[in-house]
Amino acid sequence: MADASSYTPPVEDYAFLFADAFGIDVVSRATGGELTAEDGTDIIAGAGEFAASVIAPLEMTGDRDGARLEDGQVSLPAGFAEAYRAFVDAGWVTAEAPVSAGGDGLPGAVRAGLGEIWNASNAAFALCWLLTSGQIHALDAAASDEIRETYLAKLVSGAWTGTMNLTEPGAGTDLGAIRTMASPRDDGSWSIRGQKIFITWGDHDIAENIVHLVLARTPGAPEGAKGLSLFVAPKILVNEDGSLGERNAVTTVSIEHKLGIHGSPTCVLAYEDATGYLVGEVGGGLAGMFVMMNAARAGMGFQATGIADRAYQQAATYAAGRMQGGVLDRPAGAPIAEHPDVRRLLLSMSSKIFAMRALGVYVGDLLDRAETDGDLVKLAEFFVPILKGWTTEDAIQVTSEAIQVYGGMGFIEETGAAQHYRDVRITTIYEGTTAIQSNDLVGRKVLRDGGATVADLFGQIGETIAQLHGFDHVVATRTAERLERAVEATQRATTDLLAFAASPRDAYGVSVPYLMLLGTLAGGWMHALAVAAVLTHSTSTEADAARLTSADFYGAHHLPRVHALAETVASGEIG
Repeated sequence: MADASSYTPPVEDYAFLFADAFGIDVVSRATGGELTAEDGTDIIAGAGEFAASVIAPLEMTGDRDGARLEDGQVSLPAGFAEAYRAFVDAGWVTAEAPVSAGGDGLPGAVRAGLGEIWNASNAAFALCWLLTSGQIHALDAAASDEIRETYLAKLVSGAWTGTMNLTEPGAGTDLGAIRTMASPRDDGSWSIRGQKIFITWGDHDIAENIVHLVLARTPGAPEGAKGLSLFVAPKILVNEDGSLGERNAVTTVSIEHKLGIHGSPTCVLAYEDATGYLVGEVGGGLAGMFVMMNAARAGMGFQATGIADRAYQQAATYAAGRMQGGVLDRPAGAPIAEHPDVRRLLLSMSSKIFAMRALGVYVGDLLDRAETDGDLVKLAEFFVPILKGWTTEDAIQVTSEAIQVYGGMGFIEETGAAQHYRDVRITTIYEGTTAIQSNDLVGRKVLRDGGATVADLFGQIGETIAQLHGFDHVVATRTAERLERAVEATQRATTDLLAFAASPRDAYGVSVPYLMLLGTLAGGWMHALAVAAVLTHSTSTEADAARLTSADFYGAHHLPRVHALAETVASGEIG
């Protein structure tokens, strides 16, 4: 049986993506030459070694033992606290934080790879850093100097962790329905009263303090989202000299018993005259919180990719060693990996994962470049809901296919295959469901600009198609022709979607299929870029041959979904 605790980081793929796939050293471009693709690859290798040896072995025990609430305090599975301290001591928290916040500011392409690795090794554990990272970005964007000095430095060092407090029993997706109240005090602090639910890593015992970022309504504020403000509320109050004082009036009411990510404590928190401090302006809460949420949405794409790859690795290892039945046109003793349909499943999984991985690097780099190039802002924002929505939806399919490779043993918990399926299921829901992502994509990114941004994307893909036509190679030709047909179908679907501008229910009724269409097309583009890069190599390696096979498979088995989805988009809402 495959060792469910083992994990091999995809270092070679990231070396290819950083240096070759996009026709430029993306790490060097992002850092002005301070770091190169080789440096980025070394960072990925170091992270992978740490993750494989320290974090990955805790994944199954974290799932089995889970977080526990005893006497008002959450305790995490054995080994989590030691792993977190090692994570902090190794400098991984500070490495990913932006320079403006006091971090090392690794480029987005490298952070994409790190995000995958942390989540592949242990998604429940990685959620702690994912939320802290998002809060760092939010406070860096909006916090006062006093809050930055008191809280931001501790978060960037890893000494404290951060959470995002939005959801309430009566306010899920509709944040305008939030009823938690924050009332001003004479000393400049605020009194917060209310209950928040589904708070990831809302309480734990692995760091000395937890900083909650809370959306709340202020007295006299208008109804709806415009009446929300943002507050920092620490678990332990901080004295003027920076030392920790008494416990804040934030109580952990319960922790949720979930389908997956059992090692991640999902808490119900009660604020009972808790002390908080305003971040930004009164009424500016949603804008500040969306900085954190957008960072988390990109992080969900990396999480989905990581969980999918861990599931694939285990399935591939199992299939390579499992003997079952005679294998068509193979010698006696061939493993099940040689059965045509098992090989199909494995290629299906690996080709999707490469597309997800490559898109993560592309979007991470695009978000970096958009900070200094205003012409890229719309394209960067356009891709965030696609990265979040498409990767998470397809990751569910990948983890399901992993169970299928195992057969009946995949349905047995001790193999570890089922955990990935359970863990990844939440990714399409939190940080905004797939429908929330697709509504954002269609409403704010396509209809609002009349399809101008997506037309720019078509132009970029067209350049890649033209490049492929310049190669005398069968895979390049097939990839170019398939991608051409997919772009044409997507253009028709976009025209159909734009025609629904006057009937919004028709547009939003097919927004998820449209998002999945664009994600699938983007995945095909990533493979096309890989084909073009491989065919420029003077000598072909085994990895190059595998990339051509993967691209050919994706084009034949996954890219055709674009045509079916285009037919769906044209239908609008039915009934």
